[in-house]
Amino acid sequence: MKRSLPLAMLLALSLAPAARAANEADYKAAYAAAEGASKEAAGMRNQWTVTVSTLAAAKKAADGGDFDRAVAAAKEAEALARASIFQATSEKDAWKAMEIR
Repeated sequence: MKRSLPLAMLLALSLAPAARAANEADYKAAYAAAEGASKEAAGMRNQWTVTVSTLAAAKKAADGGDFDRAVAAAKEAEALARASIFQATSEKDAWKAMEIR
């Protein structure tokens, strides 16, 4: 339960509405950050499938010219990727505590 609070806060902040309309530059920056985090998670062999689909939704929205939705999806994808990285690192040695001795 204690681990889920920071993740919930991260997701809530990433989904907060922007004060101004997003543009293509905002989308490219958000998408690059999300893609980098996603690649890091994939390198740890813990990439969530929902991250990949959310990145695809961001690209589709940007291709349609809806940069507000594209930026929101890219930020959500980054949050998901960061959560998967957190999961991988926190559970790396946690299995030892559950092992029967």
